[in-house]
Amino acid sequence: MKSAIFAAALALALVPLAAPSSAEAKGCLKGALVGGVAGHYAGHHGVLGAIGGCAVGHHMANEKNKEGEATSDRAQHSANQPNGD
Repeated sequence: MKSAIFAAALALALVPLAAPSSAEAKGCLKGALVGGVAGHYAGHHGVLGAIGGCAVGHHMANEKNKEGEATSDRAQHSANQPNGD
């Protein structure tokens, strides 16, 4: 029994080493913290709250990033327009 648990733990520990790309956790850590605290106080479901908070925080960070890119694209586009003089 202990050897099976040890083998599973070792396999899970080695998975990140095999991952070819790095992950971006923008918004995930902050969301996980808030979600974990909220889940803990909502009935001792801190882990579920942290998972949900991470997903929501990551989504919100992506939306903010897209909004920033769109704003900078519009500013750059309007700067390249001829003034009409």
